[in-house]
Amino acid sequence: MRGWLTLTLGLLAVVVGAVWTVQGLGYVGGSVMTDQRIWAVIGPLVVLIGLAALWYGMRARRHRP
Repeated sequence: MRGWLTLTLGLLAVVVGAVWTVQGLGYVGGSVMTDQRIWAVIGPLVVLIGLAALWYGMRARRHRP
C-alpha cells in the first residue's frame, strides 16, 4: 500500500507544481498566484519533490517481497 500512496502523492505534487509554475509565469489567469514570480520558483521545486516521490514509490513497489 505504501507504494501506491507515494505514487499518488507524487503524481499530485507534479500536477500541482506544474499548475503553480504556469500560474506564476502568467500563462494561466484568474488566480491570486497569477503573474507572481514566487510561484514560478515554488512550482518547479514541488515538481521535483513529486518526481522524487514517484521514483521512490516505483522503487518501493518493485522491491516488494
